[in-house]
Amino acid sequence: MAVMYESTRNKKERVSASQAILKGLAEDGGLYVPETIPSFDIEWEKLSSMTYQETAYEVMKLFFGDFTEEELKACIHGAYDDKFDTGEIAPLVKKDNAYYLELFHGRTIAFKDMALSILPYLMTTSAKKNHVNNEIVILTATSGDTGKAALAGFADVPGTSIIVFYPKNGVSPIQEKQMLTQKGENTDVVGIIGNFDDAQTGVKKMFNSAELAKRMNEKGFQFSSANSINIGRLVPQIVYYVYAYGQLIKQGEISGGEKINVVVPTGNFGNILAAYYAKNMGLPIEMLYCASNENKVLYDFFCTGKYDRKREFILTSSPSMDILISSNLERLIYHIAGEDSDKTKALMEALASQGEYEITPAMREKLSCFAGGYATEEETKKNIKKVYDGTNYILDPHTSVASHVYYDMAETSGVKTVIASTASPYKFTRSVMEAIDKEKYDGMTDFELVDELNKISGVKIPAAIEEIRTAPVVHQLVCDKDEMQNTVENILGL
Repeated sequence: MAVMYESTRNKKERVSASQAILKGLAEDGGLYVPETIPSFDIEWEKLSSMTYQETAYEVMKLFFGDFTEEELKACIHGAYDDKFDTGEIAPLVKKDNAYYLELFHGRTIAFKDMALSILPYLMTTSAKKNHVNNEIVILTATSGDTGKAALAGFADVPGTSIIVFYPKNGVSPIQEKQMLTQKGENTDVVGIIGNFDDAQTGVKKMFNSAELAKRMNEKGFQFSSANSINIGRLVPQIVYYVYAYGQLIKQGEISGGEKINVVVPTGNFGNILAAYYAKNMGLPIEMLYCASNENKVLYDFFCTGKYDRKREFILTSSPSMDILISSNLERLIYHIAGEDSDKTKALMEALASQGEYEITPAMREKLSCFAGGYATEEETKKNIKKVYDGTNYILDPHTSVASHVYYDMAETSGVKTVIASTASPYKFTRSVMEAIDKEKYDGMTDFELVDELNKISGVKIPAAIEEIRTAPVVHQLVCDKDEMQNTVENILGL
């Protein structure tokens, strides 16, 4: 039987995998979750010899049961090809007893490529399966990396268009230029005067507007999402944890069945939720370390059981984690609430109306596999330098947050630990180079810093960086956070 999907806010709303991918968000505002998390059934020895593409098929077929083998393999092989600069797709690199899972070898040099390379294929296949004739409008909020990865994935894909909102003053210069130089007749990028949470809230309001959906349908459009609220984004992220486990066996670092820890730098919670799903499928994961920056709303949640977004929003050197409303946490809440959609809905409504909620002691008991940790800005910088000085390996700030939490919490556990390395240091050159030697690199331009990073690391400058050195800015639209819907309506000509 193919796995069906239900809304976290209305258990009675059941859809197929392809329908969940197309919709993105459930009609009641909930997120789609699998009715049951399927069990992983590959022998460890076989897993250790499988390619990334083979691993992807074995994982995704369990979740996307209404796709044929031919359809799913076509999606996988269309996604994971020479768009990645390494045949391994996600190399596992050992440095100082930690294992960095490099998730940044795709065309936009961030982990979002791992899922957003395949989502357009899943989306267009789903549209055909469900006889959808409308143009699919991908509406997305980004804290930095999702935007460019989604734009690159959907650019000029027939039957789709994409509109990305980002906080105008809340992403790195390289992240912004990557988005603003994106080519494609079907792409639009809009900076908002506000933060990521404002952008995410505005996008969700549009998804939940029946009146807007009606007017769009009349004009031949319908929304879908490329954010990790879309199950078509989340499931592909499970793959790389399974692949990493196989690589640990292959490299002789563990034996099959041996438990590992995972540390994930976390903002919107999708990346670590994928590891939680992998654990529940049977992957031997002992602990999930949720690593936060100074916007430590998730750290506080795991320490207290209370989620409270009513706090100062801090702009940090790890902007993709500058988030106070972690959307994917809703899926975890649903699972630890015993799949009680009424309880989940009530908690999410409390978050929207009062800015906080608190889970029950019984729910907290189900979080024993999670531990929260965080790094201050100063700790993040010091850890970049510490790892570079000790190993000549250079981390981006997001990965440094996770690496700091590893040294602070997991190193002494005696359990082999995988750290999700979520972005190339080339994407955050100023933060990285100033952490290594502020006095030496202070005052250089971003692209001068790119060349200096190349000199000290010996790592080839990614094509994603080279191509934006001289690329013209093609997107210049900026709007207030309260004008997002009007902006979308103007773009679509409603």
